[in-house]
Parts: sequence; C-alpha cells; structure tokens
Amino acid sequence: MTDTPDYTAAPTSIDTSVPHSARVWNYWLGGKDNYAADREVAEQFRAVFPEVSDFARQGRGFIRRSVAYLADEAGIRQFLDIGTGMPTAGNTHEVAQHHAPESAIVYVDNDPLVLAHANALLVGTPEGRTDYLHADLRKPEDVLEKARATLDFDRPIALMLMGVLGHVPQDDVHGIVGRLVAGLPSGSYLALWDGTDEDERGNEALRQYNETAPLPYWPRGAEWITTLFDGLEPVDPGIVPCPQWRPETTEVGAVPAYAASRAGVARKP
Repeated sequence: MTDTPDYTAAPTSIDTSVPHSARVWNYWLGGKDNYAADREVAEQFRAVFPEVSDFARQGRGFIRRSVAYLADEAGIRQFLDIGTGMPTAGNTHEVAQHHAPESAIVYVDNDPLVLAHANALLVGTPEGRTDYLHADLRKPEDVLEKARATLDFDRPIALMLMGVLGHVPQDDVHGIVGRLVAGLPSGSYLALWDGTDEDERGNEALRQYNETAPLPYWPRGAEWITTLFDGLEPVDPGIVPCPQWRPETTEVGAVPAYAASRAGVARKP
C-alpha cells in the first residue's frame, strides 16, 4: 500500500525583501498581506498608472459575478480555480458556497507564498469541499490529474483563469488553455479574464515593472484574448471588458480608459 501524495507540499521560505506579484496585487486591493518592498513597487506602478487599484477591483468584481452566475444560473457545483493568488474578500469558494453550499472548489497555485496562506482558503461550508493543490498551470495534465482527488470529472466543472495568463509566455497560452478545456466534461465552463494592451500608461507601468519583476506580466490584444474561447459557447454579453460583463447596475455607461481587460464565460458543448 502506498501513501497518498501530498499535493500541498512546497518550499516554505519566503523572502519579504523582494517584491512579489501576489502581495503587490493584495496591496492594490487594500489588503494587509504585503511588505515594504511590495508597497514600494506598487506605488511606483501607481505613479505611472493611477487607476491600477480600480483595475484590480474590476477583476475581483468579475470573479464575484461570474461565480454567482455559474452557481445560480448555470447550476455548476464544481470549480477549478487555477492561479488563485492571495486570499482576499470574495474568493471563489465564498461566492459559490453562498449560492450553493454543497459546491466543491479546488484552488491551484505553484507559489509557496500562496501555500503559506492556504489555510485561509480552506474554510468552506460543512456541506461543500474546498481544497488547495500545489501544482503548475504550465502542466495542465498534472493539474487535472491532481484535481480528480476532489472533483468528479463525470459532472460539469467551471475552469477559472482569473488574471493569470498574462504571466505565461504567449506562445504557450493557447495550448495550456486548450488542454485544460479538453480534459473537462461536456457542459463545463471556462471563466477567464486578463489584461489587455489598450492603455499606453498601463503598458508603460508594466514595462517598468517587468524590468525587475521575478514574475513578469504581459498584456495581450483584446482580439487575441477572445480567441481563447474558440470552440466554446460564450454566455451573454460575450467577451467584454471586466466592468461590462453583467454589471450589477443596469447603466454601464462609457467604459473607463483603465478597463484594459477582456472577460468572459463560455460553455463547452
């Protein structure tokens, strides 16, 4: 008899003197899980792109609304959230289990910092299940195999890739997304948002950030991001900037310049 593999195992050493993308993002969202090095880089970014906190909140808003749609209207009860990052308010399991307490959520990340905060993610409803896997987005088959320990691949699953693909070289992205979607059963969904290259100030801020960032982020064209949904059935209103995807008010108005993103939810036939 062999022991069950420990999918949560990861190095635990965390260098707080080096800026970390998850902690920088946490700072922009008003969180407290960050250090002086993160705040310094975050403020340098903000000096070039003042709307960055608004941009970060737009991504979180899309997560909340898309998960609510999937749980409420689409009837999804299983979520595979890859590249989850640092825990903040309105995590996938909190939203999904609010609407459907029996929901099962698997978070996936390959970052020891995220692992160190995993206990905050692992508090779900008694009726449901919330797990964390230490695995790498760039190895889709490995991710899917490990997720089978929690999720039932005979039933639909929502695959969530929220603001993470910009960290992956462009030539790899279509293959990774395609292999992940191919491994899911019919009736599953892809929920995705990522940053675009539509704002010159944002592009310049990222260029400066990437010069020293341990984990660079590359914005892509809006049309290019839309092609990640090829072969799937987009849910209305289609692939749009984050604040335009099923906003919580009826008046969308003009999309602000800092809404340099594309977001969408689509069903696998």
